[in-house]
Amino acid sequence: MTMQDPIRLFGLGLGPGNPDYMTVRARKLLETADRLVHFCKRGRRGNARTIADAIVGQNPEREIALVYPVTTEIPADHPDYAAALNPFYEEAAARLLAEVEAGYTVGVLCEGDPFFYGSFMHLWWRLKDRIPIEVVPAVTAMSGAWTRAGAPITWGDDVLTVVPGTLPEMELTHRLSGTDAAVVMKLGSHLPKVRAVLQSTGLFERAIYVERATMAEERIVPLPELPENWDAPYFSLIIVPGQGRRV
Repeated sequence: MTMQDPIRLFGLGLGPGNPDYMTVRARKLLETADRLVHFCKRGRRGNARTIADAIVGQNPEREIALVYPVTTEIPADHPDYAAALNPFYEEAAARLLAEVEAGYTVGVLCEGDPFFYGSFMHLWWRLKDRIPIEVVPAVTAMSGAWTRAGAPITWGDDVLTVVPGTLPEMELTHRLSGTDAAVVMKLGSHLPKVRAVLQSTGLFERAIYVERATMAEERIVPLPELPENWDAPYFSLIIVPGQGRRV
């Protein structure tokens, strides 16, 4: 195949959770693709595939589940993590390439936006120079979160800092010190560490905890009111609205 061939591989951003926030382009491709691909943990359906339930039913002939060999069992900076994930992505890319070369259109379902902390990027990076790919952008989880919280994130010249909660405490402190507004992604078990960093950087009182933004199980709580022992899921985040220029 050449880069002049028709596009048959699509990274479909499905938005933060509520299918009503899906773009028209994503919905069209979701309905028409020959294969629907989603990442998932073993024994569970992926979040992106769950979002798609409102648009398309299950059809075994269309479904391709890419089952992660590991998720949060191993720290991302541990050598064993890369050792497990690298061959997984290599095999997944080869599988999707075979589907495209067989003439099928393939839609890889992505919660949020495909190019924002998305697993799809690892496939795109391996295939982008081999076949044409279209990436369909989407409403991000953080955009859905601050909108649902009724919290404009940046005013005037506010500077927004976005960090993953998986960073070490010292690095989080460095990144968040002096910023006007912030979003902390990938909370999960890192919530206590993130809470401590926000307290030390003076952002704690303004912080808002958002869990499963736009979904039926959505939870939005000012961080100071969240119980200390709260069990935060991986798909939760914290927003800190800016306080910049207003006219």
